[in-house]
Amino acid sequence: MKPLAIAFLAVSMLTGTHAVAQDAATLNDLEIAHVAYTADNIDIRYAHLALALTSSPEVRTFAETMIRDHTAVNTAALDLLAKLDAQAQDNFLSRTLNANAEKIIDDLSALRGVEFDRAYAANELAYHQAVNGLVENTFLPNIDNAEVKALFEQGLEIFKVHEGHAGNMVKALK
Repeated sequence: MKPLAIAFLAVSMLTGTHAVAQDAATLNDLEIAHVAYTADNIDIRYAHLALALTSSPEVRTFAETMIRDHTAVNTAALDLLAKLDAQAQDNFLSRTLNANAEKIIDDLSALRGVEFDRAYAANELAYHQAVNGLVENTFLPNIDNAEVKALFEQGLEIFKVHEGHAGNMVKALK
């Protein structure tokens, strides 16, 4: 699969139709938390795949950053849920993310060399753009709990930096 096709799948799995965006706006805080946790775990999986397949120092460094930062945010989220004596709730969007991630992982796994690096970089850019857009435009306005909202705002700052790094990686790999 071409890098742009993989990136398109990454974006479409999060943005989908207008109906999906409307449905995402109806999720409660615990469902939103599960979507974010799922999205972080998916990006960690992409990063582990990159570490296994790339020989590019830039891609390797980026993947290591994804693992470190997404793991840290997930740990903070789990700590907050424990503090609130709450549990994240699975939902249609987290299930859709997982199902679509399998296709992307399969497609990326079939690639090697610079073709893999380009596809991984394009996917990371598209994925961060989609997730950041969802968090900023749909989740943040609808989160009720102030501590949950603060965690999402902190995460969004980190993930916007990732988006910038992914964009630079895409340009460097052309």
